[in-house]
Amino acid sequence: MSERQDKREGELATRKRRKTKRPQRWRVLLHNDDYTTMDFVIHVLVTHFKKSHGEATHIMLQVHRKGIGVAGVYSRDVAETKVEAVMREARENGMPLKVSAEPEA
Repeated sequence: MSERQDKREGELATRKRRKTKRPQRWRVLLHNDDYTTMDFVIHVLVTHFKKSHGEATHIMLQVHRKGIGVAGVYSRDVAETKVEAVMREARENGMPLKVSAEPEA
């Protein structure tokens, strides 16, 4: 037996438990432009972000008035997937809607 094992014999060995760090959250942002219709922005928010019509209208008005609005907060993978899906649908519908994801502060 090693010297270390002799010292530990009969004692309860414990390890410090590591705290699990939560993954960083990412905000999906919609950016204002002069061409994407308000109805399309509402459609995107209801369809892709599962917002009620009232919530979608509120966010759309924020985008319109302030230039940017938060569509949702997700893990990085989900946020990036949502950005790609919304951008694809926007392009298919001839809308120049800009959507981005950034780490939550």
